[in-house]
Amino acid sequence: MNNNKVSLEKKLKSHFGDLVTSIVSQNGELTCEVTPENWQQVCQQLRDDAQFSFEQLIDLCGIDYLGFGEAEWQTDGVSSSGFSRGIRSKGPGRFSWEERETELMDRRFAVVIHLLSIEHNMRLRVKCYAPDTGILAVPTLIDVWAGADWFEREAFDLFGIIFIGHPDLRRILTDYGFVGHPFRKDFPLIGNVEVRYDEEKGRVVYEPVSIEPRVTIPKTIRKDARYAHNQEELEGDS
Repeated sequence: MNNNKVSLEKKLKSHFGDLVTSIVSQNGELTCEVTPENWQQVCQQLRDDAQFSFEQLIDLCGIDYLGFGEAEWQTDGVSSSGFSRGIRSKGPGRFSWEERETELMDRRFAVVIHLLSIEHNMRLRVKCYAPDTGILAVPTLIDVWAGADWFEREAFDLFGIIFIGHPDLRRILTDYGFVGHPFRKDFPLIGNVEVRYDEEKGRVVYEPVSIEPRVTIPKTIRKDARYAHNQEELEGDS
């Protein structure tokens, strides 16, 4: 990690203290976690305090940690030709959050923002988990960065996260009659309803999905032992 990021990490710890839950440095990037109660306050200071000056909100998105760290596909061994066939497992769209055994049951959904300080040439990622108390909700950041408007509408539309104080929180990508939030990992892969135009009624109608669920099973290509000896010879000659 370069000196700028080391300096930023120290400044964040010194300035915010307990207002920031954690600060993690990974792959040369800093990520700090903030609770919903401190979300607006911390972001306001990140923008206004001269030692940070994160004047630009690059991105805001939602995250669903359902199935995080778990493999979706298992394999049934390796054939003589080096191929193996995937076995369908419980992946996104095929199991629910309640079925997953985890210690982080209250940390499924999060809001993540990416910030840029042009003045200091620094970047920062800030994360806030939306507690599941019946309604997923975090405060809006529109008063801090006006550009958060449509980003928050997108996170609401796709993940169902409510942004408290948002002046116009409507769906932005799906239509008005859409059921559910399609980026949630337990959302059915084929959807809930399908739409078609009914000539007799002269309007669009919603109907149950008429297709059968289908998931393509991947083929895993592994090293073929039949060619291992030849490969060793080639490496020896080189």
